Amino acid sequence: MEQYMIKGGNPLVGEVVIGGAKNAALGILAAAVMTDKACYIDNIPNVKDTRTLLQAIEGIGGLVERQNTHRVMISGSTIQNSENLVIDDEFIRKIRASYYLLGALLGKYKRAQVALPGGCNIGSRPIDQHIKGFEALGAKVTIDHGMIIAEAEELRGSHIYLDVVSVGATINIMMAAALAEGKTIIENAAKEPHIVDVANFLNSMGANIKGAGTDVIRIRGVKELHGTDYSIIPDQIEAGTFMMAAAATKGDVLIKNVIPKHLDSISAKLVEIGAYVEEFDDAVRVISKERMKSTQIKTLPYPGFPTDMQPQMAVTLALSEGTSIISESIFENRFKYVDELSRMGAKIKVEGNTAIIDGVESFAGANVVAPDLRAGAALVIAGLCASGVTLIDKIEYIQRGYEDFEGKVRALGGIMEKVETEQEIKKFKFQYAV
Repeated sequence: MEQYMIKGGNPLVGEVVIGGAKNAALGILAAAVMTDKACYIDNIPNVKDTRTLLQAIEGIGGLVERQNTHRVMISGSTIQNSENLVIDDEFIRKIRASYYLLGALLGKYKRAQVALPGGCNIGSRPIDQHIKGFEALGAKVTIDHGMIIAEAEELRGSHIYLDVVSVGATINIMMAAALAEGKTIIENAAKEPHIVDVANFLNSMGANIKGAGTDVIRIRGVKELHGTDYSIIPDQIEAGTFMMAAAATKGDVLIKNVIPKHLDSISAKLVEIGAYVEEFDDAVRVISKERMKSTQIKTLPYPGFPTDMQPQMAVTLALSEGTSIISESIFENRFKYVDELSRMGAKIKVEGNTAIIDGVESFAGANVVAPDLRAGAALVIAGLCASGVTLIDKIEYIQRGYEDFEGKVRALGGIMEKVETEQEIKKFKFQYAV
């Protein structure tokens, strides 16, 4: 079982290059099967979630050619029989975005069968809005023995109002509607950067989608899609994670290959608590020398403060002066990392969907367990700030969304290694014994 070992106390200093956006990549990889022509996709993050989705595409007969670590060619031309479009294996159940294949396959083949998705256990994430959208387009959707089955004689454009803002439902409906007959309007659509990226990818394949990035998306269905060559946007959450790590460790990091506009809510909060943030065309620099100040945060859909950055921010605030309050409005189980941080000396009290954080001077290294992807990244930041050695278990969660996390941290001067054996753990402890 792989684990991370971290010796804290070093400020992170230097430059880090951010990879492609995982959440955009998952939607785009799924959408690539919607044409028989070749789609070349660049800047794919080489993480567990993307690798698993590519395996699933191959599993239904799709053609997948890895051209290098971050570039792939996908074609749906070898997918033969729509009756065999059943996506159900132990891997696909582990990633949330497996459901994007529903919208893609329903759009092209008018039939899809996908295992109910897994992912991080951070709270209830129902797929009722996805089903509502598919049914509005004319599909019949059933759930049977843990499988979602969607099928239609034909798909027709419709006016769809989402009851709640849902990134997944927005992307799924957008994909199915791209090949439906007539015009579809999605109201109360999600506005995240990866919605825009998936829409741009579909448009580069010949789709007619307007309004992505606003709360009203208009789609005029086309008969078929063609191949394309496309590069995925940078990952705002990976960028935000390194921004927080720079601030928490009192470091100085230039974070390259980013779209600064996507990071506005994160940058604003860092400036508010005392960090220095400088923006460039495709980079941001975060410098922190003093202990941070307290603040209040409420997670909101984009362009609000992202729920995926909440645990990382909590670590930074747990080392800040005064009392901070974080209100989580997206997922109800997002505070499961609090017990782990408490082992390291944090003082955090959770009441319902609110965390009250009393800042402490320092953390002490401890053995902790990553409860989910972003909480795992937060524990890495905590370990980098702590005195002594921290051992993080269940790092498979972290590897779902961060490529070569330990390598990037080490390049910034952090002491962090991936270990597998008791011997490697002993060697690390001996090497960095306090």
